[in-house]
Amino acid sequence: MSWVPHTDADRAAMLAVIGVDSTDALFEAIPPEARLQSWNVPPGLSEMRVRALLGELAARNDTGRVSFLGGGYYDHYIPAAVDALQGRSEFYTAYTPYQPECSQGTLQAIYEYQSVICRLTDMDFANASLYDGGTAVFEAATMAARVTGRRRVVCHPSLSPTWRAMLDTHTAHLDFEVIDGDDPAGAACVIAQNPSFLGDVVDFEPLAARCREAGALFVLSVYPVSLGLIKTPGEMGADIAVAEGQSLGLPLGFGGPYLGILATRKAHVRKMPGRIAGVTGDAQGRRGFVLTLQAREQHIRRAKATSNICTNQALCALRALIHLCLLGKEGLREVAVACHSKAEYLKSKLAFARVLNEHPTFNEFVVRLPRDAREVVARLRGVGYHAGLPLACVGRGEANDLLIAVTEKRTRAELDAFVAALEEVACS
Repeated sequence: MSWVPHTDADRAAMLAVIGVDSTDALFEAIPPEARLQSWNVPPGLSEMRVRALLGELAARNDTGRVSFLGGGYYDHYIPAAVDALQGRSEFYTAYTPYQPECSQGTLQAIYEYQSVICRLTDMDFANASLYDGGTAVFEAATMAARVTGRRRVVCHPSLSPTWRAMLDTHTAHLDFEVIDGDDPAGAACVIAQNPSFLGDVVDFEPLAARCREAGALFVLSVYPVSLGLIKTPGEMGADIAVAEGQSLGLPLGFGGPYLGILATRKAHVRKMPGRIAGVTGDAQGRRGFVLTLQAREQHIRRAKATSNICTNQALCALRALIHLCLLGKEGLREVAVACHSKAEYLKSKLAFARVLNEHPTFNEFVVRLPRDAREVVARLRGVGYHAGLPLACVGRGEANDLLIAVTEKRTRAELDAFVAALEEVACS
């Protein structure tokens, strides 16, 4: 029996209801060159041949370049223990923990993840994770709307253009007004980022105070590693902290899967999206873990749900938990100091380019090169470097502006060699 459940008559009836005359018409919005050319699946292969074929495909990946890419995703070192522990079958194959009596290990891991995120951000509560950093920004905006009853969201210039674009996409068909600026008057929230997308480290305490006076929430998007060195969202007076957690033990996996972090103050916890794992005791006094405050559409009427989040990045959150536990407070600070000091060293060597940042930076900064940054990046890619992000590609700078990020992985020799290669290409 065919696994395809629909007959030709079924498909014809569905197409008639939709109002198109063929299945091909469903894909007309996709440019022809981007469409799948054929639905014909080739015959099966032996296990030996499949392994050889996959090896050939994997060999095409060019992963040997030294990376100075940033803009939200960073090439940090991941201890081997992260892969080893996360790959244990009881974690790797665990399903959503609806039945707490069968899921104590997973629930405990989620609870501990929430605990370390609260300590990292200086907030009271964290949820069990979200899809990625951009999703976290959107969820923070809708959460602020629920808390304040307002529908205006103000995006500070420091916010990543990627997160800004995702916010526009998610709110396109919702009753939200999304604007740029820093005026909290009449707003549900103001969303800022520290360090900013361009790398500037700013003290947002004054903005947080203005938000409180205007009855708006202050949402701060952060780079988790930087919190080993700079003020936390809690210290700055944020009501909601969000982050992309990729820098905490997650590899640069061609865009994902990544990790959305969201934490808040106790006053707003009942408006927080997603799920929360809590600790309790049974009738015999034994500690146990449960899911609590599950205001998701799978548990209550859809109209009253705080979010449509039906799952969370539990395996990615587990990696972040393991990574942070391995580092500890002092280890995180050491990584942060290394990132900052190596970036400052690189800055000092770029005499042929002008650093544009007006504020102190953490590990990322903008330089204006003598020629088009896109051309420079393309040429350096051919000699073993991901030189950075040309800001013109994301509409945040001029043609010669390049965003460069440095992590603890970069050695003095790599930094010196990069300076020489960049100068040769940019000044020739």
